[in-house]
Amino acid sequence: MNVIEIDAASNNGVDNVREIREEVAYAPTEGKYKVYIIDEVHMLSTGAFNALLKTLEEPPSYVVFILATTEAHKIPITIMSRCQRYDFKRISIETISDRLMDLCERENITTDRKAMDYVAKMADGSMRDALSLLERCAAFYYGEELSYDRILEVLGTVDVEVFAKMLRFIRKGSVTDCIRLLDEMVIEGRELSRFVVDLTWYMRNLLLARTGDDISQVLGVTSEQMQILIHEAQVFTQEELLRYIQVLSELTNRTRFATQRRVLIEMAFIELCHPQMDVDNSAVLDRIRRLEEELAKVKKNGIVAAAEVRETVEEEEPEVLAKAVSEDIQTVLDDWKTVVNGVQNKLAQVILHSCLLDVVDDKLLIFLDDHTDYGVVSKEDTIYEIRKSIAKYTNKDVEVEVKYAERNSSDRPKMDIREAQKKVQSRVAMKITFED
Repeated sequence: MNVIEIDAASNNGVDNVREIREEVAYAPTEGKYKVYIIDEVHMLSTGAFNALLKTLEEPPSYVVFILATTEAHKIPITIMSRCQRYDFKRISIETISDRLMDLCERENITTDRKAMDYVAKMADGSMRDALSLLERCAAFYYGEELSYDRILEVLGTVDVEVFAKMLRFIRKGSVTDCIRLLDEMVIEGRELSRFVVDLTWYMRNLLLARTGDDISQVLGVTSEQMQILIHEAQVFTQEELLRYIQVLSELTNRTRFATQRRVLIEMAFIELCHPQMDVDNSAVLDRIRRLEEELAKVKKNGIVAAAEVRETVEEEEPEVLAKAVSEDIQTVLDDWKTVVNGVQNKLAQVILHSCLLDVVDDKLLIFLDDHTDYGVVSKEDTIYEIRKSIAKYTNKDVEVEVKYAERNSSDRPKMDIREAQKKVQSRVAMKITFED
């Protein structure tokens, strides 16, 4: 009679606390203390907390208050400062599993350690939740064996092997296999939202297993399961796992209040399979990784890469053309604009409007008075482009030399290419007149 338990979730008003204050005035009927256990105390209203504060400040010597909560940050600081705080730790998976095995033995329930380990893991450190899950499974298969597969079926979850299979489909980029696997889980009655959460935790375990340290206690797995995680973790890079976890974490937030959860989940898995849809840095790294794998596969199959084909073409014997003479080069000068059209656009503008031309000893001389233009045109690649364009026009090999000459230099030719163009245009006009 001296222990009173109060549920603050349903008794959170000022009137409820006032009743406590009135009862505190009476001494215990038996023993030395009168104990009040207020469960979920964070649910009390602000007025109720204020009403309780006076009693907590000056309690009778025979009264003990125990305030229980899972959200201590919601307790006002005025209440917290007048209490001694005790943080209860989560119970280990091994301890919960041992307790469940003992209960199953006393209740004549046939099961195995693997099944109880999974129930203990799902309880997340709470013995009460573990007992609730075990009770649900035992009621569903009353009088039958509680195997690992039956536990998964009742709880609506999937085996770790399914997670590994899904991750390999994602890494391979196989959208069809991912959607087919999701469809199979829906047909079997699995909860897709729970699957996404469990898959996220599985990838978190893989990421931690890549560190190489002995963190089996942190992950809450056996040594055998730890070896499997370490083996699977070597298949994926750290960047890949981080990207997968980020996408699925965002998916969990979106599906919490969504009506079409399956559609959102399928879209997320399509995004995971095709990193080109994502512009995030981790997605770019994933795309580079896939390109490297494709290139390695191409080389392994003995297929010649495009760069190798280009090198082979360049190594072929070029066509031998006749050497051009001065008359051939003069033909080039007369129609210089047409010849230049075969050169790249930017280069053509420089050659067409910023240079002077001359013919000396069967050689075409190009003079430039700008240092920048000279630096561009005098390159071997540029000269090769010009010679190739001239060869296409005359079917002759013309030797080209590029020189730099200042505007007032005596080395400059007297004939400007623009004047030559005007002469060509006048000759064309005369030809049309005579034909008329």
